[in-house]
Amino acid sequence: MLSHRLSQRLWRHHLPIGFITLAATGLLYATRDYSDVITRLSFASAYPALFLIGLSLMIGPWKLLKRRRGGAISMDFRRDLGIWAGVAGVFHAVVGNFEHLRGRPWLYYIYENWQDKHVQPFRHDIFGLGNFTGLFAALILLALLATSNDASLRKLGTPGWKQLQRWNYAAFGLMAVHTFTYQWGVKQPNLPWVMLAFAAIAATAVLQYMGYERRRAQR
Repeated sequence: MLSHRLSQRLWRHHLPIGFITLAATGLLYATRDYSDVITRLSFASAYPALFLIGLSLMIGPWKLLKRRRGGAISMDFRRDLGIWAGVAGVFHAVVGNFEHLRGRPWLYYIYENWQDKHVQPFRHDIFGLGNFTGLFAALILLALLATSNDASLRKLGTPGWKQLQRWNYAAFGLMAVHTFTYQWGVKQPNLPWVMLAFAAIAATAVLQYMGYERRRAQR
């Protein structure tokens, strides 16, 4: 029998967030004119992941600016939103590693035949920057996803668990670099999508800054 709190989270959080995430992904997938499934899935999963992690980082500053204290439900909502952000982000990272260089995903991170060229193996071009930032963001999201549960919260304690979850900021920053690197350096820029990504990242950054200033003023 599900506890009342878990049942409440499933109905109030996971079902609507999951439905919106899957609907947005499905809509983006259906409206793309790419010829293959992998490229369409990579594009369709990128923007929901970016928006979800941005929204999860907006909740705290927004509540602070509205002078509301977060209770258990708001904490659960932020965590559940982060869970879906992690799922979408990790899914995008896995699919994205098969979009280019089919069958040779290691070439996302190292140069081909680097031994024969007598160069260091790790890619340091714009393609490598986009791939490494995406990989590190996905690893952070995976770690946060694995600890987004009550057992981890009890084991780490609230201060320790919150400290771990602050890696969300690093993941979001890496995702921002990954997004613009691919939009400008790897693929042909598509201005509407570039502006949409910029708006989402800028809104998150501005709200975080406003929340920081409010906390500093209160101290």
